[in-house]
Amino acid sequence: MRMVFYALSAALGLGFAASAWGEDLIRIYDLAVRSDPILKEAEQTLYSRREVKPQTRALLLPNFDLTAKAQYQRDETSGPSLFGTSASRRNDTYGSQSLTAAVTQSVYDRANWIRLEQSDNTIAAAEAEYRNARIELMVRTTIAYFDVLRAADAVGVQAALQRANERQLEQSRQRFDVGLVAITDVNESQAAYDRSRADLIGAEHTLNNQWEALRRIIGPVSLPLARLGAWLPLKLPQPNDIDAWADAAVKNNYGVIAALEASRSAQKQIEIERSGRFPTFGLQAGYDLARTGAEFGTDRDTGFVALTMRLPLYQGGSVTSRTRQAGYDFRAAQDRLDQARRQVLNAVKDAFLGVISNISDVQARHAAVVSAHSALESTQAGLEVGTRTQVDVLNAQQRLFQAEFDYLSARYDYIVNGVLLHQATSTLSRDVLVKSNAWLDPEDRIPPPSY
Repeated sequence: MRMVFYALSAALGLGFAASAWGEDLIRIYDLAVRSDPILKEAEQTLYSRREVKPQTRALLLPNFDLTAKAQYQRDETSGPSLFGTSASRRNDTYGSQSLTAAVTQSVYDRANWIRLEQSDNTIAAAEAEYRNARIELMVRTTIAYFDVLRAADAVGVQAALQRANERQLEQSRQRFDVGLVAITDVNESQAAYDRSRADLIGAEHTLNNQWEALRRIIGPVSLPLARLGAWLPLKLPQPNDIDAWADAAVKNNYGVIAALEASRSAQKQIEIERSGRFPTFGLQAGYDLARTGAEFGTDRDTGFVALTMRLPLYQGGSVTSRTRQAGYDFRAAQDRLDQARRQVLNAVKDAFLGVISNISDVQARHAAVVSAHSALESTQAGLEVGTRTQVDVLNAQQRLFQAEFDYLSARYDYIVNGVLLHQATSTLSRDVLVKSNAWLDPEDRIPPPSY
């Protein structure tokens, strides 16, 4: 297979002089980790969710408040005299100040204790979502990387087909000049050549689009990419048991874990809302200083300790409504968990069967390339002796180049499906990418766009 692949690379014009090594999948992934905005958003969201626990714990810890107040007052009072009937009037202008220091401690609040437990579920869900985002980045990077390679192969195929059609057009014109073929053969060759030119332009546009898709992940960098080498081991998934992979996916997939923790958090929210009917107890202690400049005012120094109880009796039905709403949210969270499990099961089975079918597909595509090459040689020989027409040769060339592209594309599908299988079970890691990266040839590279 190695010799066949090298022959294909030469035929398609896929080789480039390797004055510098191309960037491989691991290096591109490392760039993505530093640059991808989606992963950065997930990271900041994780940091934000981690602050839930200290905020919830603060509700159970003492709070110290210091309140100071200064005011200016003018009092005008009038009334009957104490010793006569004539009215007395008094004007008093003064300032007053007060300072209160108080410590408040929650003694019992059922909702706050449940919130503390709920914060663990919230953080666990955020941790799982972040790990899932890391895995999704590996998948997006891998797919974008091989999409560039696939699009570059398409450009190589179309360029090789254009050159072949150009040679065929020249031969047709020469044969027509000496009277060996009719003008219709020249017209057919011209049409095939024009069609291949248009297809090449479209393929180059697609390649540029795939480069831009990769740059959305790694940033506006221009680096050559290493191609897939000739050696690609085709191995069945281990273990070769779809049920084992499905069980592992349901238990270990970070998306499922995040949905499970969100469901548990929603369940605790029901009890938090129901706690609106329970009494709360609080302890407060402090000291109050009050000074006044009033003529008949009194300065006060007051210390106090208080145990308070609050028992909600009726709040217009809001507690019942919030509890009922939390119940609906919990059932919705359970449905999302069920959706996540089903999606993971579907993804793991699709990827598992995809890997198995890709192995057979790659082998079949390789055989198709060999057959198409033999068919082209036979058709060209038939044209020389007059048993085949120019159209037959053009069709045989088209089938050969399409078979070569399908073979190269099937190899990428095999790698991508393997990555998707590991994603479904959340076993995809940098070490897994390293194994795929070993199949790349850094000396055979794709140059970035020149624009």
